[in-house]
Amino acid sequence: MVNVMMERPGMGMQGMGATGMGMPGVMSPTTVPANVLMVPRCTFKMEKCTGGMKITCVCDDKMATSMVQNLCKMLAGGMCSCCLMLNGMVVCTCNLTMGLCKCDMTADGVCVTCTSGDKACCDMLQACCDCLSCCCENGCCCYVCFGNTPVCCGKCS
Repeated sequence: MVNVMMERPGMGMQGMGATGMGMPGVMSPTTVPANVLMVPRCTFKMEKCTGGMKITCVCDDKMATSMVQNLCKMLAGGMCSCCLMLNGMVVCTCNLTMGLCKCDMTADGVCVTCTSGDKACCDMLQACCDCLSCCCENGCCCYVCFGNTPVCCGKCS
């Protein structure tokens, strides 16, 4: 389970639907709390491409790769967004609504490409790419989401 990150939804990620801050603090060490979400840990590469941006998610093991690919297959078609967190606080959220996002499977993860034929939308996507890259390269943890559901998390390579 080294390549799986556990995050408490709602403790900083907008739209994650948590049970709230009043959850009891005493739990058995053998149980997983109801408000914990497990997503595969990946290494990200964000880059500009013709018409927009591309996010490449690379996983270290076959289990994490399979999990992120299955999550993407199930959730693809929903709004794609990236949430960047530092020390448990949201630094930036980019909702990539200004382009068409598609998810392609790779040998060791997925590649999410968001593009638009509109010049202004392309410029916004590429500005989001710059922001995501800067935050990720400087220590933020990135969550890639489809329909507000995280499919993977991690740092930049």
